Amino acid sequence: MSPGTLHVTESCRPATELFQLIGDKWTIPVVMLLSSGGLRFSELKRSLPGISQRMLTLSLRSLERDGLVTRCVTPTVPARVDYALTALGSSFAERASVLGQWAFENRPAVDASREAFDSRLEPSVRKISPVQTLPARAEPVAG
Repeated sequence: MSPGTLHVTESCRPATELFQLIGDKWTIPVVMLLSSGGLRFSELKRSLPGISQRMLTLSLRSLERDGLVTRCVTPTVPARVDYALTALGSSFAERASVLGQWAFENRPAVDASREAFDSRLEPSVRKISPVQTLPARAEPVAG
């Protein structure tokens, strides 16, 4: 590997790591829920159909580790645990909302491009295409 290539790779590392975080299935939904205000663990779980308790715990820990979420334990019986966005998390939520809006507005163009590309492929190749199309959202992610 040439030194120039290594430099580019190293300079891209912070963005690559953050893209891995936001590429996680639950990061954006959790952050967008918390962008409206702090929530208890149970409220988050109820608001995210399909997420397991373990996955929500792991997602929140990851966000807390990265400085996007704070965890506040109130010593009651049972203990009350609240989660809220930090200033960094709020900044991230604003940008995620803008990116979500872009995705919503440009979904038809992306779909048309995929369809045009796929139509140029041989029928045997179309069947094994690694491109996965996500179901269309009815509306953009609220921010």
